[in-house]
Parts: sequence; structure tokens; C-alpha cells
Amino acid sequence: MSKYEIIIYWSNEDQAYIAEVPELPGCAADGDTYQEALRNVELIIKEWIETATELGRPIPQPKGRLLFA
Repeated sequence: MSKYEIIIYWSNEDQAYIAEVPELPGCAADGDTYQEALRNVELIIKEWIETATELGRPIPQPKGRLLFA
């Protein structure tokens, strides 16, 4: 399991749960259920980090809970 903060919310527009990772730009996933969105975003976090590593881009360290969330 990731140590990055994950924000999950229901999107009426998408008719799905959306899981976003604020510390990793563009890192998000969706799912029909809360649990599915969480599982999907955990996979996307892994892929985001792998891609950033391959491209030589910096990977932010997890900050834990953000104060404004």
C-alpha cells in the first residue's frame, strides 16, 4: 500500500468514484465502488512511479496527511 495521500470522492459527472493523488501530478483512477477506485489508484501510483523513474523525473516523497485536506 502506498504512503501517498489519496482523496476519493463520488463524481456525478462520471458516475464513478474518483481517487486522486495530489502529490503525484495527473495521478488518478476511478471505479464503480470506493474499494475499486482505491485498488485502481494503487496500481496507477506504482505505474506513475515506474514511468517517472524510466524518464529520469523526480519522484516526490510522500508527505502523509496534507493539512488542507
